[in-house]
Amino acid sequence: MNTPAATPVLPGLEPRAPAYAWGQRVMALDDLINDGSHPERAPDALLAARGSLGEIVNIGYASDLNEPVYLVQFVDCVVGCLEMELAPVPPGLLPETAGTA
Repeated sequence: MNTPAATPVLPGLEPRAPAYAWGQRVMALDDLINDGSHPERAPDALLAARGSLGEIVNIGYASDLNEPVYLVQFVDCVVGCLEMELAPVPPGLLPETAGTA
């Protein structure tokens, strides 16, 4: 009987909890360039410009880096991002939709 392999973690290090949550609005802190993970786009193509707004649609984990990886839906594509590439959208930057008439 085969059992699923556990996600490898560096010895002595606990996986780091994500700083951001699913559905959270974030912005790119720098230009996000294709590293080859988007085969339909040219290598080194701009995927999301600095300041682009997006929404976290999934959270994974990079065991070799011991940190979360976020899938962020920007206007044109979904991009895998590290925490250092993102910041939460500041309050007031986006129009409020709840409770407006």
